[in-house]
Amino acid sequence: MGLVGILVALGLLIWLSFRGWSVLLLAPAAAIVAAAFAEEPLLAHWTQTFMGGAAQFIAQFFPIFLLGALFGKLMDDSGSVHAIAHFMSTKLGARRAILAVVLAGAIVTYGGVSLFVAFFVLAPMAREMFRVANIAHRLMPATIALGTSTFTMSALPGTPAIQNTIPMPFFGTTPFAAPGLGIVAAAIMLAFGLWWLSRAEESARKTGEGYGGDEGLVSGAVADDQFIRERATSSHEFDPAEIARGKRGDVPPPIGTAVVPLLVVVGVNLLMSLLILPRLDFSFLAQERWGETSLAGVAGVWSVAVALAAATATLIALNRPRLTDLRASMDAGANASVLPIFSVASLVGFGAVVAALPGFALVRDWMLSISGGPLVSLAIATNILAALTGSASGGLTIALDALGDTYLQIAQTAHIDPGLMHRVAVIGSGTLDSLPHNGAVVTLLAVCGSTHRKSYFDMVMANIVGPIIALAIVIALGSVLGSF
Repeated sequence: MGLVGILVALGLLIWLSFRGWSVLLLAPAAAIVAAAFAEEPLLAHWTQTFMGGAAQFIAQFFPIFLLGALFGKLMDDSGSVHAIAHFMSTKLGARRAILAVVLAGAIVTYGGVSLFVAFFVLAPMAREMFRVANIAHRLMPATIALGTSTFTMSALPGTPAIQNTIPMPFFGTTPFAAPGLGIVAAAIMLAFGLWWLSRAEESARKTGEGYGGDEGLVSGAVADDQFIRERATSSHEFDPAEIARGKRGDVPPPIGTAVVPLLVVVGVNLLMSLLILPRLDFSFLAQERWGETSLAGVAGVWSVAVALAAATATLIALNRPRLTDLRASMDAGANASVLPIFSVASLVGFGAVVAALPGFALVRDWMLSISGGPLVSLAIATNILAALTGSASGGLTIALDALGDTYLQIAQTAHIDPGLMHRVAVIGSGTLDSLPHNGAVVTLLAVCGSTHRKSYFDMVMANIVGPIIALAIVIALGSVLGSF
């Protein structure tokens, strides 16, 4: 009955979540259902297991959620994201509209700007460029998703995306884990996505399909839509409702000024991860008052947090006249982090209860027995859980909470670099998370004024097929050559 309870609880969580119910209510309710089927103590699992797992996730990652949302909001309100998007559209022109949108999205998200902030800025840019170039409007969501939700989220070394941060405490790695393999994966995702979109564009032109876009579904109404908000905040780190809060500057900064904070994120992250923290003495972390941890357990989060904080300070210093209501913008950025982290933490709490039930031993044994070795097993585990939850970050955390220690022991026994496990886990979480119920998918389609029927197939090719190919090649290379 324990395994049946887990499946029933998962089914309820997915079905009701897709129908718009808040995951803050669904996750503890589903956890109690699973515990009830297993005849386990209900209140104990709620207050001890569920809340313990959720609280641990918040304690580990709230600095990243807070600083990431704050940085993204200030980049938006200062006009920096708009300046970068405008620069790319001007330099590449309408004839290379797809490439311009992809590169603009990649630059801002790799530099630390929240996915949803990028959506709301890139959609108007893409709409105008696609109209001028007469490119089929239905390709807009896949184009934006390729630049913002694939290689910059899971593959490029050093990305400050929360998905790249989550494995670090489990494997003792840095944001730059397996950098060579990450670059290979990023190149595959980008090349495959651009090839597919170019092919789709050419095919549409041959059949006489022009732009044909609907302009009526963009902006504030989308951000305030309750269904979209619930889906979005359980899958990524920014509450769309805060997009319209604060106050945007009237004149965007020069492109050089706009790019500097992004360079600070990458540069400081690299320095903290590889040069500064490894040279300092943090032996005191082994004491009980500091949680009896080690530098390996916190260095990754510290590096990203310091990088985002330094970039935020740089951004304010360079753009203070453009941030006409700094307090309101900062309040909106801080508020934008709260609902997402509690939503993801609730999913993590649900996973903690499931992992604590006797029936989960069958699931664990099945996952670990998958042929192909631990890299294949880890990739499948993160794929499945990200697909079920509709959240790369939620699925990844649930998988690593339940199996992270086991996979680390396997890696040590088999002499597999933990950095390789890190990169496989992150890329694996960013494939099947893009199923129709994913919050980013729902939000992006609404922002672009499109539907699943019109645009989702191309999103599957750019967001799922390309990353799966990259994941398979990374596993093959890692199995033969090891981490590099």
